[in-house]
Formats: sequence, structure tokens, C-alpha cells
Amino acid sequence: MTGIIELGALIVSSLATTTLAANALYLGTLALAYGGLVYGTSLLQGLFVEKPSVPKPEDGSYNLKQNVPSLAYVLGRVKKGGDYAFLEEINGIAFHIIVMAAHQIQGYVQHYLHDEKATVDGAGRVTSPAHFVFNGVDHYVVINTRLGLNAETAYPDIVGNFPTIWSNDHRGDGLATIRMSCATAGSENYLTIYPNQMPVPSSVIDGALLYDPRVGDVLYRHNLALMRLWHLTNPVGGKLGLTDMYLPDWAHAADVCDQIVINRSGGSENRYHGGLWFRAETDPVQVGRTMDQAAELVVFERPDGLIGVHAGEYTAPDIRLVREDVISFQLDGNTRDSSTVLAVRGRYTDPGNDYNSADAAIYGNPYVGEDTERTKTLDNTAVQSHNHVQRLQKITYIRANAPKISVLAHYEAAKQVPYRRFVRVHIPPKMNEVIVEITATPKLSLRNMTIEFSGIIVPDDLYDFDGSTEEGEPGANVEPLPRGGVPLPQNFNVTIQNETLTGGQKAAYALATWDLVSNALIYELEWESVSGSEPARSTNSKSGEVQVRSNYLSDGVQYRFRLRAWSNGANSDWTAYEIRTATADPTPPATVIGASATGGSGQVSFSWTAPNSPNYAGVRLYLNTTNTFVGASLVATEYGPPNIADGRVVTGVTAGTKYGFIVSINASGTAAAPVATGAITVT
Repeated sequence: MTGIIELGALIVSSLATTTLAANALYLGTLALAYGGLVYGTSLLQGLFVEKPSVPKPEDGSYNLKQNVPSLAYVLGRVKKGGDYAFLEEINGIAFHIIVMAAHQIQGYVQHYLHDEKATVDGAGRVTSPAHFVFNGVDHYVVINTRLGLNAETAYPDIVGNFPTIWSNDHRGDGLATIRMSCATAGSENYLTIYPNQMPVPSSVIDGALLYDPRVGDVLYRHNLALMRLWHLTNPVGGKLGLTDMYLPDWAHAADVCDQIVINRSGGSENRYHGGLWFRAETDPVQVGRTMDQAAELVVFERPDGLIGVHAGEYTAPDIRLVREDVISFQLDGNTRDSSTVLAVRGRYTDPGNDYNSADAAIYGNPYVGEDTERTKTLDNTAVQSHNHVQRLQKITYIRANAPKISVLAHYEAAKQVPYRRFVRVHIPPKMNEVIVEITATPKLSLRNMTIEFSGIIVPDDLYDFDGSTEEGEPGANVEPLPRGGVPLPQNFNVTIQNETLTGGQKAAYALATWDLVSNALIYELEWESVSGSEPARSTNSKSGEVQVRSNYLSDGVQYRFRLRAWSNGANSDWTAYEIRTATADPTPPATVIGASATGGSGQVSFSWTAPNSPNYAGVRLYLNTTNTFVGASLVATEYGPPNIADGRVVTGVTAGTKYGFIVSINASGTAAAPVATGAITVT
């Protein structure tokens, strides 16, 4: 953001500054935002040179080919990746230790593997996405965590598997870490289990514990004022102590951040809550500026040398300057087309978009009576609510179009101006009881006993906001579709086909068919005997084909068939089994001739003449207690050549009147029509 007031985070110079270091800190925090400071800019040029900027939410990934990384700090709730501290493999399992933050955190809210949300059970096993679990039993990815306590515990399986390089002394004190293990998958299932190769972990984290002066304790908070207090009193920020801070101001600012506001949907949320992460090498000026802008804070040095803060609220001025107090003033109405802002665009971190950046609704109208777009952009990664960013956009819009004023006043009347955010000026007719928000460091002249300051004229309802009418509707987030994987074959069917081999012998095979989905897919057909007497075998189709045939099948054996699709090394699930019986010869032989049977003592003697059919193989013999084939019981099977007289004696038959049936069959067991023998008396 360019300019001054739209940052919403102003540094007011103090008359009580006593050391160069204090000036460098307090002026330096926002000196780069103001061109009118007396000495802040030149001093900062040597202190903050080409420091990395505050990371974007999308910057939370990592590269395995990393240099030694700068430590990461997490405030509030954010999503981020981490930095590798350990990566080794043993017995087909890769072990990863990844540092997520350089301090103790509150906890882990959600783990991601690539862009997929991961569900972890009590043992750390990843149970979803489902492709990380094979056959519902084998869990290929396991995630364990450490919060970064002052005295942590080493991961026991790392110590056990790598005792020569990792011991119980490798605890990672003060480092929040993730330990992830990935088991090797077989080549056949590798891309099914790991469709994106090795998982890339990231997590939604509840970050550092913050000192809250309201309760005098260190707790987890989303409060932006407490984050700013933490930053100023941390070695990666202001390097100050709590004794350097005027804590009543900070307690009040925290209360303002916790105030409840109503958003466009009628729900309630806190006024200035958010979160961000950054590295130790990140420019502390930019980190502080980001939090100040998000919470509308003004950090300043008080007359007693302590660091105070103006909260993000309107405070009625207790200083009123009238004509007698003012030596001179300049007023700029700020109505030129070149400077008028028609709309403000906002970008923020959207938790509903997996904590990635999102565009807010435009505040204002970028085109008013002309085709020229005159807009400002407010981009703040610490803001995590659409209502929040819209409130900041409205304030930015008002400030960008506000009249500008500079005032030279007598010292006695204006001596408290350097410690105020708002003052009242009454110089009619041009300025009648106007509210001036100070936007640059006031200048004290001891020679002339004057104070000079500049600012903008703002309304006393600067912070008023009606979410139901002013918030606008945010743009829709792109919802990533869940991974579909390779599609399951559709309309899978199997038919038994026959063909004649050399020499006239017939053989059976299975022909599988399915619907065409994509020419990029190939299909694998698997078959095995139901009895288990034959091993499972398979064959693949060619791309673009909608059928594939099996090898020759054993005649008369019952088989089960299933199908799956393949694409680029990944496969779909198997279809349900289709059960078929292999029949090499589906044509029945002719019926037997001269079928007859006679009874005896506990036996029946069948006789017949085999038909003169080339495919005749034998007969099946049946008995029933009624003269009908329905319900008859098979009592024997007799094989023999065609066109001969044949017979068979069946013993163990109970006494009584029986009725026999003789059925000719071929080698595949295909049966002809039954031929009755008539009544049989068994004694």
C-alpha cells in the first residue's frame, strides 16, 4: 500500500525520546510508509536492507532441496508447510521430520497431504484419503506431532531405526515438528496409493502462546493487538521487554480487538482477530506494518519513554485548536480526479479457502461516469475474515478521499498533539469543529516554540460499519474436487466363446466387454477357477478397446472373472466377480437309441445304444419315483464311444417302483434331451 493514512498504523513521535535506538525502533516501524519523517528514513536504510517480505499464505510450501532455512514463527491460526530436519529410509519406510515452527504452538488443527485433507486416528495412521489405505487394512502413511515444548521427547521409532545418527538427545526442544512415515508400495499399486508421488505435508496450526496483560498470563489468542505486543517484545521483532511497554494501553487495544461485530450473514465475530506466519529473516518493519494495518493500531512512544498504542477505534479528541492557537494552516480539499479513489479492492486470507488468499468484494464503484478505473488495493495476509477486510476497505476509501491539512500551532496549545491520534480544529469558516487524524510525525521547534503536524479530516463515525448493507458478497471460492482416481469399468460382462483348434478339437475362452470411457485407459481382465484348483491369471486390453479375451479355459470348470482399468500406472478398483462355466462344445449330441432298464435286488440295469454323433462322450443316468424328469436324481455317468450298444448297472437302489432316464452328453457336459426307460421294479 502506498501513502500514509491508508495503512492505519501510525507512529507518533515523542518529545521524550531519549536514545537513538528507541528512535530507530519506533520511527523505523513505519518510517518506510512516510516520506515526511525528519530522520527515520535515513537511519533505517542501514538497518533494514532487502529484508524478505511477509510470506503470502501460498508460500507455506517447502522444497526438499533446501538450504538451511530461517526459523518460522506462527501467530494465530494459519496453514503452512515446514522445513526438513530429517529424511531417511529403512526397510522400505521413509521417515520424515519436518519443523513447522520455532516455538511452542497450541496445536495442530488439520493435516494436509498435498492438497487433500488427511484424517488421522489415535495412533497417527492416515485413514483418509482412502487411497493411502490399501484393502482397508494397510495404512501407508503415519503422522505424529510435537508441540515444541521447552523439553520435548524424541520420536522413539526414529531413535530405534537410526541409532547411529539419531538419539534420545535429538528432542527438538522448542521446535514444533511433524514426523511422517511413508511405507513403500508395490509397483502395481504405487500410483494408486501415491497418485502424486511422495506426500507433501502441510498443516493448519494454532500458533504461539501470547502474553495477555489483561490476565497476566501466556495464553493462545487470535487477538492482533496481543500479536503486535509479542512481536515488539520478541528478538525477531522489536527486541524490547514487557517493562518497556505501557501495558494499560495494550490491554485496552486487546479489548477493542475482542469486541463483537455483526457480519453480513448476521453472525458475530471479533473486531480485529487474525493470524500470520513469517520467518526470522523477514523484515520486522513489514511484519509490524501488517499487524498494525490489520488491527488499525498506532504504536508510539509516550512522554515517559514507554511504548503505548492507540487502539483501532475512534476516540473523541481532548485537544481542541482554535484560531488563536494556530499560527498558519494549509487545507487541500483532495478533489482532483487524479487523486480521487473510486473504489478499494481487498485481498485477505480466507479460512474457507484452505487459508489461501482470496479477493474481497470491491468497496465502492471503480467506474463512475467514465472508463478510467481509479482504485486502491488493500492486501493484508493477517486478515482472515471478509467482514474484517471490508471494514478496512471502507476506512481506506474514506481516508484516500479525505481533505488534507497541515497546521503550525503554538507549543502551549498543541504540546500534547504528538501523543494523540485525533485532534479537533475549529477555524471557521473553512473548518468548523473538524476531526483531524494525524498522519505524520509532528515536528517540534524549540527555537520558535511551535508544533507542526499534518493529517486528514475524517468523520467521527470513521469506524462505523453495517455488515448487512456495506459488507458486500465475497467471490465464490474454487472448490477442489475430490480425487476421483481411475474410473471403475462400466457395464462389465463376460461371455463364454468357442473356437475349433487344429485337428477339430474345440476350446472355450472368455470374452469380456465394457463401455468406452476414454482411449487413455487400458483394462485388465483377471480369472481363476472357483474351486481354486487353478491359479489366477490375467491379460490386458489395448487402449481404446472395449473387449478382451482370456486364454483357453478348462472345459467344464466354473470360473470367476473381474475387471479393472489402468491409466499411467494407476488402477481402478476391481469390479464385482462374474461367475461363468467354461463350455468348449455347447452343441449337444443326438439322443440315445433303445433306452431301457430292468430292476433287480437293490439295483437297476440300464442299457442303450449310443448315437452316431461325433461329439458324443457318454450318458448321465437318472432315477425318479414318478415318470417325470423334473426332480430326478443323477445316479451315475457312463462314458463311451458313439454308435455302440452300452450299459451300466447301478447298485444301492431302494426297493419300489422307479422310472429311469438316460441323457447323452458331449465332452463339455452339454446334455441332449432325456430319454425315458419306463417303470422299473426294484426288490
